[in-house]
Amino acid sequence: MGQENGRDDERPVHRVALAPFRLCRFQVTNADFALFRPFPFDNPALPVTSVNWFDAVDYCAWLSARWNLPLRLPTEAEWEYAARGGAEQQLYPWGDAPPDSRPGYALRWHHGPEPVGASEPNAYGLFDMCENVHEWCSDWYSHDYYIESPAGNPHGPPSGARRVSRGGAWRHHIKLARCAARSSIPPDFRYADYGFRIASGG
Repeated sequence: MGQENGRDDERPVHRVALAPFRLCRFQVTNADFALFRPFPFDNPALPVTSVNWFDAVDYCAWLSARWNLPLRLPTEAEWEYAARGGAEQQLYPWGDAPPDSRPGYALRWHHGPEPVGASEPNAYGLFDMCENVHEWCSDWYSHDYYIESPAGNPHGPPSGARRVSRGGAWRHHIKLARCAARSSIPPDFRYADYGFRIASGG
């Protein structure tokens, strides 16, 4: 995890062992979320946005009961592992080439997110990792957490004021985030570029 030449909170680079887990191939869509909580939306295929951390956790609990399967938000460590697609220390899910080298990059995300699955999947078959909308993770955020993070199944600090989010989003000047890039906001905030995907196992 981490990136040695990244931001301060991405260091030190450290090795983490994770228990087997599953991560949904797609970000949760408007159509998915509307089954849980009716709300107005224009395009059912877009990722659901303007959901806070509690909304995302509640959705996971609701879907867990419906599917009789324990579901949750991914941990920060699981998310980064999944985003890398099995390649250690590459910058992005596709490698080290900069975001603006991606086909059609300049034509995308001018007015909002795109329908999920618009880009090629990474090596693990996961779509939109590091792009489209920021994704909530389960962990509390701490700037210095990597200094003390356990080597096995880290779940973040026991408390905090902000929850971790990962991945890039359509509102930013650079639309795609590095695999190691960390971000966080208070869990009760709702933004038009924040969504999530679900995990199980671990």
